[in-house]
Formats: sequence, C-alpha cells, structure tokens
Amino acid sequence: MTVLSPRPDLWTLDPGVLHLNHGSYGAVPRRTQEVMAGLRTEMDANPMVWFRTVADRLTASRLALASYLETDPAGFALVPNASAGVTVALATLPIPAGSRIVLTDHTYGAVRYAAERFARAHQAEIAIVHIPLEADDETVVSLISERLDNASVLIVDQITSGTAKVLPVEALVEAAHAHGVPIVIDGAHAPALIDAPAPAGADFWTGNFHKWPAAPRATAGLVVAEQWRTATMPLIVSWSEYDERMPERFDMQGTYDYVPWIAAPESLKVLADLDWPTRRPQLTALVEEGARILAKSLGTGVAEVVHPPTTMRLVELPSSVDLSGGDALKMRISRELKAEITFTGFEERKFIRLSAHAYNSLAEYQKLSEGLRTVLG
Repeated sequence: MTVLSPRPDLWTLDPGVLHLNHGSYGAVPRRTQEVMAGLRTEMDANPMVWFRTVADRLTASRLALASYLETDPAGFALVPNASAGVTVALATLPIPAGSRIVLTDHTYGAVRYAAERFARAHQAEIAIVHIPLEADDETVVSLISERLDNASVLIVDQITSGTAKVLPVEALVEAAHAHGVPIVIDGAHAPALIDAPAPAGADFWTGNFHKWPAAPRATAGLVVAEQWRTATMPLIVSWSEYDERMPERFDMQGTYDYVPWIAAPESLKVLADLDWPTRRPQLTALVEEGARILAKSLGTGVAEVVHPPTTMRLVELPSSVDLSGGDALKMRISRELKAEITFTGFEERKFIRLSAHAYNSLAEYQKLSEGLRTVLG
C-alpha cells in the first residue's frame, strides 16, 4: 500500500501549534478559504445580485453534499450543525404527554438539553440508557431495546462525541421500528469517517460537514425519511416556510450567511485530491500509534471503545489528574505546550480525546507526550 505523506501545506493552520483536536471544530483547507473569500467579495460587491442568485447556488451545493452522503436528495436539507438537525427532528415528531424520549449516557450535551426542553414542553420523560464503554454491538442493542416501551423517540449517536464509540445504528433502526418508535441519529462525526453514513430506514439522520470533510463551519446536513418530509420545517420562519418541497424550504433563511454552504463542496474536492479512501485508514493507524505513545508516556492505556476504527482515540489520564478545571488545564496546555487537545470523561474515568487528519504527523503526538508529563506533573 502507498504510504501518503502529511499535507499541512493544504491548510493555513499555525505550524507552531500541535493541532490534535480536529474532532471539535475541524479545520478549513486553504482552497476552500479562497473560494469563500471570492464569494464574500462577490456578495459585498452587489448584495442584490447575490441574493437573487443564491438559491441556485444552494441547490447545486445541496445536491453535491447529498451525493457525497449517498442519500436521497429529496430528503436532504442543509442546517447549521447536527444539534440544529436534532432540534428540527424533535420539533417534527409527535411526543405525547407521559411518553419517553430515550437517550444514552453517551449523548452529546447539547442534544440532551434539546431533548429535555421538548420533554418539558410535552410533559414527557427522559430515559437515559447506560451503555458501558466497552459494550459490544449486541449489548448496546439489547440495553436500548429494553427501554423502548412507551417511547415516542429514540435518539442515538453514530459516533459518540465524548467517548469516540461507534454505535450499531443500522441494528438500532431495526430495533426501534420493531417497537414502533421513530429514531433520530446524531451523526455529527460520521461524514468522511463512515461511508454512506445515513442508514436506510432512519427517520432522521443529521451530520456535520465541518469535521472530517473539512468544510466551513456551520455546514451540516439533515436527512429525513419520506414519511416525515411534509411535516419537517426549518427552525427559522422565513419566506421559504410554505415551500411544498422539503429541502428547498430550508435553503433560504433571509439574510443568513450562505457562503459556507455554497463553498462546502470545494472541501470534498480537497478530500478527493488527498485520496481519502487510502488516507483514512492510514490516519486511523496514525492516531492509534499516537495514542499508544501518549498512553505509554502517561503510564495508562488506550480505551478499547471503537469498532469499526475511526480517526479518534481516547487515552486514559492518570487518576491523579484533576479535570474539575478542565478548561483552565486546556488553556495551560495551549499556552505552554502550543498544543490543542480536549479532555473528556465517562463515569469515573478521564481521557484525552485525540484526533487525526491529513495535516497531522506522528512527530506531533510524540512531542505532545514529551511535554504533557511536565504539565500534568
């Protein structure tokens, strides 16, 4: 197999910083930034012409992104992020009083807050299913299935944000529908890490393009099953509110900044030029090796939670590390080590969540491991 070299030259990231947390905010390639700059110049040169022509540009972009996901373009809408997609789904689905909104204890915080808001508004309950960190697929499906009685909706992550765990969403779609329960899949991290990530049969799937596809931030997709499309409305009431076509009614949101959505397909071209099908497994191997180096330095281990492998890993922190001031510690590491990482936790365990993208090299993880021992004491 051809071993591909890192390509930091395709980004404008500060070369003096260890950028090891792509999974949070991503990083936009230089080419896409240039496309965005050109679009902004065009927009500000004649705003009237821009807004007269933006609908056609959005259609072209939306179709390109739907094609990348290998999903039905008639059910694919653009939204700012996966949290917005989940909120749209909850606003669409019937949630009877006394019913349950079922989540797992790996659910992303903002999604849990959205579920709690809708539960309060509908006099419904929140049911949290505990999923052990190392649980296999069969166990995950069994534990969730046991809690689906009287459920109005099941919300599950495809790749959990806090724990980098891949959940068996296809099997969970079957389990939910066997109980007559609609399922909403938060695929925030899935595009570019999982081929054709929106599983057939899911009632709603939503995912971010600003993470591994490296598209501009505030670019995400929402895939809606045919039965829900007529009822699915954007969160903002605007001129397209009563468009009979489900994707188009999400396109025009007044004076929203459409540049990221229109420029997003350029990042997909960057991935293609990077030979992404070859590079992705090499990035998985890279972050695995980087995680092992860091764990050895810390005297801990790498959590075995990912199947199939993706380009995120959890490195366990020593029990002596205090994360009660986690933001302050991250800022100290950023300042003293010139490294950007993130911390996470599950139950009583504490982790560093590492990421890898095409701009990363093994030397960066080695450098982090050398400096982190000093900062953590």
